[in-house]
Amino acid sequence: MLIKDFLSDLVSPLRLTDTGDSALALMDDLRLTHLPVIDGDRFVGVISELAVLNLDDPEAPLGSCRLALPRPYVQQGQHVYDLIRLAVAEKLSLVPVLDEKEQYLGAVTLDRLAAIVAEVASVKQPGGILVLEVNSHDYSLAEIARIVESNDAKVLSSYITSFPESTRLEVTIKVNRIDLSPIIQTFNRYNYIIAASFSEESSMDDLLHSRYESLMNYLNT
Repeated sequence: MLIKDFLSDLVSPLRLTDTGDSALALMDDLRLTHLPVIDGDRFVGVISELAVLNLDDPEAPLGSCRLALPRPYVQQGQHVYDLIRLAVAEKLSLVPVLDEKEQYLGAVTLDRLAAIVAEVASVKQPGGILVLEVNSHDYSLAEIARIVESNDAKVLSSYITSFPESTRLEVTIKVNRIDLSPIIQTFNRYNYIIAASFSEESSMDDLLHSRYESLMNYLNT
């Protein structure tokens, strides 16, 4: 799953000859709060809606304005996890993608990011979801996978939620079985705490939708 496979065809980058007013109009059309700025094929940086609103003259070309644009980006050969990490850290509504020579190739928008997260989490594949509580010192994905596989099942996806000032982790796993009873019994025998389980498809959809909505809301703040 490389980033180059998720580029959006909808985003037109701004050029230094574009004005602040045209930038705001494009942001409004695309429902974005950030846009990439390029000079030829060279990536200049990302301009935010707030930066445009603070321009002294919104009708002047961007190239004539005093702008110190941040340059967050990923390269086309990186994994999608790198993209998600950058989008969350920088609170971006899109992430620019460059080639190995740092030439602009395109961008991945928030909508595309949601699709990426859904694919990484194996949302479309049938199965059940388990949420385990473990101490960070005891966490072993290999052992968790072994327990799941001992019940003729496989882990389709997993992610970890940590908590500030705590050694407790929440490990959410999706497995390729709807009936989770045997897997839960095995986890209980190994003294794992089952915080939640979802074996009905509607319940799974609700959980995954909630988690993705939380991520999207976080990125939009």
